[in-house]
Amino acid sequence: MSTSTRMAPLLPQLRRFARALTGTQAAGDAYAVATLEAIVAGPGVLADDIDLRAALFRVFLKIWTSVPINHEAGRESDDTTTEMPTRHLGAMTPLPRVAFLLHAVEGFDRDQIATILDRPVAEIQALIERAGREIAAEISTDVLIIEDEQLIAIDLEALVEDLGHRVTRIARTHAEAVAAIAEKAPGLVLADIQLADGSSGLEAVNEILLHVQVPVIFITAFPERLLTGQRPEPAFLITKPFQPDTVKAIISQALFFGQNARIPNKASPAA
Repeated sequence: MSTSTRMAPLLPQLRRFARALTGTQAAGDAYAVATLEAIVAGPGVLADDIDLRAALFRVFLKIWTSVPINHEAGRESDDTTTEMPTRHLGAMTPLPRVAFLLHAVEGFDRDQIATILDRPVAEIQALIERAGREIAAEISTDVLIIEDEQLIAIDLEALVEDLGHRVTRIARTHAEAVAAIAEKAPGLVLADIQLADGSSGLEAVNEILLHVQVPVIFITAFPERLLTGQRPEPAFLITKPFQPDTVKAIISQALFFGQNARIPNKASPAA
């Protein structure tokens, strides 16, 4: 199979990334075309010792970073059709923006991003964390934590506040969670599934969503009880025990893309 044939299914993904990075489809497509022209002009441009998709994005970003204006932060898109989350990108520093999009939108892991950007993995981690802080500066919000284990709740509170958000309440039961949103509607919910009094965090979230549409991140030791393979499924799910970096990244994604929870109608409340 030729390289061009193998690349064909990857081009829509490259265009998606290019639009998000540049702010307009026209600008994104111009860089995508330049990428393909560079590959055709010099076959050696496309590294053959790494995954083809990573190699394609690597060429694209070498071209994009070669343009001096792309190193400037704070440039807003003039595309009025661009969705709000994409417009927030204009306020982000360029390299953290690139790392965030590669990770959050395209699903590359940190090792792959390090290869794409020719930078150490530790630096990629720092860039993603910086992106999280910059996103929080743009979209700082109030967070409700529904978690009955005190130490875990304290850890989550610290992670949330480290990103620049505010924890308004830590609820240990279904009743406390519902009462909390009556006092103040949050901009994000972090929810365990099985709570202290035997009540269900899942049911609490379902009740909350009757009153306010808000992104929800589920945190559970039994993800298989939510990931059933049937739709809908939760948009954001973290497995216990969790890594702090994972929690921070998913908080930033949930707020940046503004996705509301999608919850299985028949998920087990015992998760």
